[in-house]
Amino acid sequence: MWLRRLSTDRIERRSSAPGEAPLIVVEPVKGALRIAALNDAAALLGLTPGLPLADARARYTSLQVAQAEPEADRALLVAVADWCDRYTPLVGLDAPDGLLLDITGCAHLFGGERAMARDMILRLARQGLQARIGIAGTVGCAWAMARHDKGGIVRAGDETATLAPLPPLALRIDPEIARLLAQTGLRRIADLATRPRAPLAARYGQELLRRLDQAFGIEDESITPRLPVPPYVAERRFPDPIGREDDVLGTVAQLAQELCVLMERRGEGARHIQTALFRADGKVYRIDAGAGQPLRDPERIRRLFLERFAVVGDACDPGFGYDMIRLSALVADRMDPVQSGLGAPDPQAALTHLIDRLGARLGRQRIARLVTQDKHIPEAAVAMVPAHQASPSTPWEDEQDSLALIRPTRMLAAPERIDGVLNEVPDGAPVRFTWRDAFYHVAIAEGPERIAPEWWRDESNVHPRDYFRIETGEGFRAWIFRQDRLCKFKQIQDDGTEKDVVELKAHWFLHGLMA
Repeated sequence: MWLRRLSTDRIERRSSAPGEAPLIVVEPVKGALRIAALNDAAALLGLTPGLPLADARARYTSLQVAQAEPEADRALLVAVADWCDRYTPLVGLDAPDGLLLDITGCAHLFGGERAMARDMILRLARQGLQARIGIAGTVGCAWAMARHDKGGIVRAGDETATLAPLPPLALRIDPEIARLLAQTGLRRIADLATRPRAPLAARYGQELLRRLDQAFGIEDESITPRLPVPPYVAERRFPDPIGREDDVLGTVAQLAQELCVLMERRGEGARHIQTALFRADGKVYRIDAGAGQPLRDPERIRRLFLERFAVVGDACDPGFGYDMIRLSALVADRMDPVQSGLGAPDPQAALTHLIDRLGARLGRQRIARLVTQDKHIPEAAVAMVPAHQASPSTPWEDEQDSLALIRPTRMLAAPERIDGVLNEVPDGAPVRFTWRDAFYHVAIAEGPERIAPEWWRDESNVHPRDYFRIETGEGFRAWIFRQDRLCKFKQIQDDGTEKDVVELKAHWFLHGLMA
C-alpha cells in the first residue's frame, strides 16, 4: 500500500476545501528549501519534488507552503498501520509513506483480493487519504505495481512479464544506481533480466541482483510485522457500529468464550490479553489486561476488562462507534486441569483473580506480595515482589504456624536506635529506654532470641543480635534487640601518650511493633 500524498493529505484533512488549492511541503536541503511533497493540484502545475521553493514561487505566486514534519507523517503512518490490523495481523511499515501487508489466507473474508483492495481504498478515501494498492506474490512486485504503475493484482507466475516495462527504480534500488543504468541504456527491468549477471554485479553491486531476484520470486522476502502476531485471536464485525460500554463488554465476553475454546484444545491459558477497538473513523484503541496465572475463564476475562474500562474512562472515546472488536491472547502458557476440591471453591484461584482485578484497576506494578527468602536477618527474610511475577507453584501462606516464633505485626523499614537503656543485668532485657524522645518503663520482657547471619555467607558487617519482646505498663509492645559491636577510641595513658583501645559495646535498636 502506497499513501501517495501522505504529507499533503495530513495537512488537507484539517482544511475545509482539501485538494483544490496547490499545496507544497518544503524541507531544507543543503541550505535551501526544496519541495519534499505536493498535492495533485500542485503536480498538475508541473511542480516536482526536489524543486527549490524560490523557483516554484517564481512560477506560481499563489502556492500554499507548509513545513515538513517527518514525525507527524510517521505518526499518521503508524495510525494507518493500526487501522490495517482489521484486514491482517501481519502489517509492516515501509517508511516514509508505505505499508506492507501479508494477506495470505485473509482475502476470502472480504470477498476476494479485489474486493479487499477496493474496500481499503474507499475507507481510506473517507478519511482523506489517497492510497494505491498493489497485490502480488512477491513484495518487490507489489511494491513496484503500487508506486510505478496503476496498482492492481498480479497473478502468480506473471511477475516477470508485469515488471518488464517498468523502470529499474521500481526494484527499490538507490536512485543513483538507477541513473547510471539509464545512462548505459538500461531503462527497463526487461533490459536487466536479459543481461549477464556477473558484469551487472561487478559494476552496480550485488544489491541490484538481490532486488531483481526478490521481485521475480527467486529469493524469498518476508514481511516484518510491526506488532507480534498473537497465537489466539477472535474478532467480531458489526454492520452498524456500537458505542455503549455494555455492548462492548458483552462482545468481549462472547469473544472470550471463543478464545477459551481455542486455548482449551491446546491445553493453554492466557497470561496477557488485549482488546482492540476499531472505531468507524479509523482510530484504534488497544486495551491490555494481564493474569497472574494462565486464565481460561470467559467471565473472569470479562471482569478484567470491566476494571480496565473503568480506568480508561473518557480516554477511549467511541466517537461514531466501533465497527470491529478483536480479542487476542498475546501470551499463553501451559494450563493443565487441576482438581482442587470436591465442590468447594478454590481459594487460590479466587485470590489470584482478585489480584488480577486489582492490577487491572490500579496497575499491576502496584500489587505486591511478600515471598520468604533463605536468610536469617529479619529485614532480609522476606522480599516484596510484584504479585503477578510470583511463581504459580508458590502457595499463598494464609495460615500462621502455631509453632512458629512470634514476630511483630509491623516491621520498621530499618531498625531505629534507642538510647538511655538501663539493664538489671548486663545481658538481660532493659527496664527503661528512650525512643523517639519518649521514655518507656518495661513491665514484661521475653528473651533473648539470638539471630545471627548465615555462616556460609560473607556478611562480616552484620553482627549477631539478641532480640527481646517487651511490654510497658501502658500496653506498648515492641521488638527490640541488642547488638554488640567493637568500638575503637583513643585512651590517654599516665605518661600523656594516646593508645588505641578496642572495646565491645552494646547498642540497642527497636525493630518492630507488636499488636
